[in-house]
Amino acid sequence: MAKRPNLPRNVWIAGAVSLFNDISSEMVYPLLPLFITGVLGASRASLGLIEGVAEATASLLKVWSGSLSDRFRTRKVPMAIGYGLSLAARPLIASAQTWGAILVARFGDRVGKGIRTAPRDAVLADSTPMESRGRAFGVHRGMDTLGAALGPAAALVMLSVLSYDIRTVFWISIGPGFVALLLVALIRDDVPKHSDGVPRPTLRAAFSQGGAFRQFLWVTALFNLANSSDTFLLLKAQSVGFSVGKVTAVYLLFNIFYAAVSGPIGAWSDAWGRGKVTLVSFFYYALVYLGFAFAQAPWAVVVLFVLYGPFQAVEEGVKKAYVSELVPRERMGSGMGAYNAVKGVALLPASLMTGLLWDHVGPMAAFSASAAVSCLAGLLWIAMGRRARKEEGGP
Repeated sequence: MAKRPNLPRNVWIAGAVSLFNDISSEMVYPLLPLFITGVLGASRASLGLIEGVAEATASLLKVWSGSLSDRFRTRKVPMAIGYGLSLAARPLIASAQTWGAILVARFGDRVGKGIRTAPRDAVLADSTPMESRGRAFGVHRGMDTLGAALGPAAALVMLSVLSYDIRTVFWISIGPGFVALLLVALIRDDVPKHSDGVPRPTLRAAFSQGGAFRQFLWVTALFNLANSSDTFLLLKAQSVGFSVGKVTAVYLLFNIFYAAVSGPIGAWSDAWGRGKVTLVSFFYYALVYLGFAFAQAPWAVVVLFVLYGPFQAVEEGVKKAYVSELVPRERMGSGMGAYNAVKGVALLPASLMTGLLWDHVGPMAAFSASAAVSCLAGLLWIAMGRRARKEEGGP
């Protein structure tokens, strides 16, 4: 059996940056819905609005930053700006007195995420041969998620030591975020030169690319109407009787399993096909969300959080590796940005609709609706694939 090649240096550095940044952000994230609805007294619809605006903003900015990183041939600069803005949002969250202040802080945090994500994903694609990209994105996602596991673990310990003083945990989260920002300086820019005769990368060029990439963008837009913020899963855990500490512990368990499976699932997608793995993930997501819709026992919610890990490994790793197959190398940042922007357009209505359904009908309706839309996305992709094969004269 041939030995797999070592992953490039940039993959490990980008992974370390994400690890420390996620330690910082995930000390905040699992506590935020409880802080917003409990301490600040806001509604679940307000939570949906906050998360929808935040995530949509992030994804829309990704196409802009990705295109600029192609044009100016630097990934490092937008990454540094992005991580810096997210770090600056931490003290705003810690000092917030109203849910409107949280909205402003989350907006700033997600602006940072929007600026850094497409260039960071392009770093992984620029630095890694095509045959290893699933593993590269999977390993990066594993390191990112390890940080997402360590963050809630640190928060859980601090909550018990600090008598559940959530604000102090938010202040302490600034430290690892600062380490992440420092590590960005070690990234080496390896952006390909623009080929002669190839149009310079622009936003229009990214969105006008046809074929399989455009089909995948349509499917992505539909699916993400189902893919509301994970804060609603945390509220589900609370609704079946988990305390603040236990919600954080469940989220920690989810991230440990997510980190463990990300690398293997990425390597599996290299061998079996990233498109096939992505297709299966739509129906897998639907089954997990149906489970959340009907789960009433605490043990069932714990099992569902664990089962949710493999889906996230595909969503945040395999799908990006698949996108890297579909766009030219000199437009990698723009392509990654376009993909993330399409995701973001759907995130605002997805989270807002989930919050409204939960408030006015109940959690079963909210999660069931997400499951149904995910199945529709999978069926749409199958139909598009069959139509394309017929147009090409295939069976």
